[in-house]
Amino acid sequence: MDQQNQPQMPPEIPQMQTQLPPQVQARLNQAAQAKSSNPLSQYFRQPKVYMRLPSQGKFYTQGGLDRSTTGDYAVYAMTAKDELMFKTPDALLSGQSTVEVIKSCIPAITDPWSMPSIDLDASLVAIRIATYGENMEVVANCPKCDEENNYDINLVSWLEKIGNFEYKQEVMVDPLTIYVRPYSYREITKTTLKTFEQQRIFQIVNDESLSDEVKLEKFGESFIKLTELTVDTIAGCVHKIVTPEGETSDAEQIKEFVNNAPKNVFDQISEHIQKMKDQIELEPQNVKCTSCDTEFTMPVTMDQASFFAKGS
Repeated sequence: MDQQNQPQMPPEIPQMQTQLPPQVQARLNQAAQAKSSNPLSQYFRQPKVYMRLPSQGKFYTQGGLDRSTTGDYAVYAMTAKDELMFKTPDALLSGQSTVEVIKSCIPAITDPWSMPSIDLDASLVAIRIATYGENMEVVANCPKCDEENNYDINLVSWLEKIGNFEYKQEVMVDPLTIYVRPYSYREITKTTLKTFEQQRIFQIVNDESLSDEVKLEKFGESFIKLTELTVDTIAGCVHKIVTPEGETSDAEQIKEFVNNAPKNVFDQISEHIQKMKDQIELEPQNVKCTSCDTEFTMPVTMDQASFFAKGS
């Protein structure tokens, strides 16, 4: 009986080893090897959560994701250094803090700059769960009596819900089929520049020290930059266009098309990208005031500075 059972053991070992991405397994192996030299190594952090990426591992640049054979990715709790990164305004503004924390807590994502936007919120939620637990306390004032209320939001249920999300790439604009991908995190940070450009425009208009001619010139320059950035970002998300005559994946040809396409085509592409992202955002919560029983809708934001400041 023992001889019959022995051959069944070896196949299970490599099968279990492939459950984790190689980079994650390497981290665990390094921790195991360090035990002989550091008696505290057994207390190093270990994966707390395993998550599925809404993108299902698609849309990353080559080498940007150490792909899991099971679709599950290990998530570690933040270190003290990681928490400090989210308290550094300049790093938050540039996106560097988010990149460093994701690399630290989800090592399978080797290039967070290339991660699709649909994975960003899910990754941050998973990191928060691994660090602080599955519930997040949210404070909201009642719109009727202005009473401050505290509510607990269960993040695990949301993370499970979007685990099977499917991104639809096709945008049908007869007679064209346009294939789009979600924004990368790098492109998201670039869109932040649009906000600053917009603010700059308003500052120029309200600057009484400038003449009307200078205001008009600077307004025009800023508006052109803002428009070009918007068009370039959308064009960058289109990776293939199929026509009745054939298809093209040439980036320059696609960019030229987007710049010269009718407005309704551009709008459909832009709306599709935003619609896909909206489907996996944290949904507003229906809550009731503990003081006057008024029911209202409470938004849940993903601003990193505040989202990771409320540990429980």
